[in-house]
Amino acid sequence: MKTLKSKILTLSLCLFLTVTFQAQTKKTITQGYVLEGTITGLEDGTTIKLIPGATHSSEPAVAETTLKGGKFSFKGKLNEPRLFYFEFGKSKGYLNALLENSKITLTADAVISKDNDARITFSNEVISGSKSDDYYKKETVASRNELEKDYADYHKGYEAIGEAYGKARVSGNKKLTDSIGNSPEWKAFEAKEKAFFDKVEKTTTDLIVKHKDTWWGGFFMMTQFSYLTPEQKTIFDKLSPIAKKSYYGQLVDKEVNPKILVGTNVAAFNLKDKDGKSLSLKEIAAGKDYILIDFWASWCGPCRKEIPNLKTAYAAYSEKGFQILSISIDKEDKLWQKALAQENMPWPNLFDDDKVSNVFNVKAIPATFLVDKSGKIISDNLRGEALEAKLKELFKS
Repeated sequence: MKTLKSKILTLSLCLFLTVTFQAQTKKTITQGYVLEGTITGLEDGTTIKLIPGATHSSEPAVAETTLKGGKFSFKGKLNEPRLFYFEFGKSKGYLNALLENSKITLTADAVISKDNDARITFSNEVISGSKSDDYYKKETVASRNELEKDYADYHKGYEAIGEAYGKARVSGNKKLTDSIGNSPEWKAFEAKEKAFFDKVEKTTTDLIVKHKDTWWGGFFMMTQFSYLTPEQKTIFDKLSPIAKKSYYGQLVDKEVNPKILVGTNVAAFNLKDKDGKSLSLKEIAAGKDYILIDFWASWCGPCRKEIPNLKTAYAAYSEKGFQILSISIDKEDKLWQKALAQENMPWPNLFDDDKVSNVFNVKAIPATFLVDKSGKIISDNLRGEALEAKLKELFKS
């Protein structure tokens, strides 16, 4: 009897411990997220960083780990679901997922490129345990695939004229550009292009408005737009107070209701030139009455189209106290260096560190800020004739 009683007590204790463990595990998961990843094809010791996504800016990692036995994990707690990027190696490859407070698993197969850059590409990606990630894909994948097909379809048959128009514009051949632009074939292409972007706009707006009462509204504004300006304020105004106060809603608010920089002073900063030398704004502006800070990029057509106007202004006013500082927001140094060699700009050129452009709240380029010798921004977005008129006014004496 004593033996039976002991067995019953032991069994009861085991059951108690099992139930207690399950309850504690469940409690831990509901209080935060646990992400467990399994990746094939990468060496142990590969670094993996957890980086916030859908913010329209370069964010620092909030956590870092290394691959061990093909596995890695992250733990944390969120007030609401958040999109994160998993950066493998030193910016060699990325995966992303919407994390929420639950147990989430991620599996994928990796392949390392044999090229010098050793880029990492992934296939067979599977994410489970995040209802938010499932819903995100359900709401966006089908429409994105449809739009990608539409994009490819409306370009078919117009490849040659598109290439010719691009070359004419880059070379600055206005006569040829106008000739192609006024042709019936180009007009037909423009009509199809407009119809496509009208559909993109409607699809995007419908998705946001559908989710206007929850955090999804702000999230979709951040993911469906590469950047936001006051032009999207009408869409933001459709969101409910709850959606506006969410994490992503507050990010949207800052972009559609930007801080006015004209009248404020520019904070000191240092950036590197093409030779890797660090230069400060103070050094570049020394002895000058006005400096135009110009944000651009090698891939930005309108930016490069504006360079001849900047050269004209520089030639006319540089000896009178005018300076230009061009800051590239290119992600790849080599593309910037190539553009510098092609454009041959006679004023200082620096490479952004993802911080200076954020301070200036640069969301679209070209973006320019005219600063006086006291460091105060006196005007912004001056280009072409507007820049010429402003400089003529300032240097009229």
